[in-house]
Amino acid sequence: MQYKFNILAALREKGYRSTRLRNEKILSESTMQKFRTGEMVSTDNIGRICELLDCQPGDILEYVSDKDKA
Repeated sequence: MQYKFNILAALREKGYRSTRLRNEKILSESTMQKFRTGEMVSTDNIGRICELLDCQPGDILEYVSDKDKA
């Protein structure tokens, strides 16, 4: 699985800067770091992102097989 776009950039466009995400306890710093490095996060966090961006999980995630990565 991988993200289709830069999650943090999309959140910034909606007015959610890193400081706001941390201060309002919307996302933890470790979760934001996972988005920066392309690591997968929990389904709870995916749900939270979908709520903030008004989208579905399939709008932000895509499956890429291991052979396509090579």
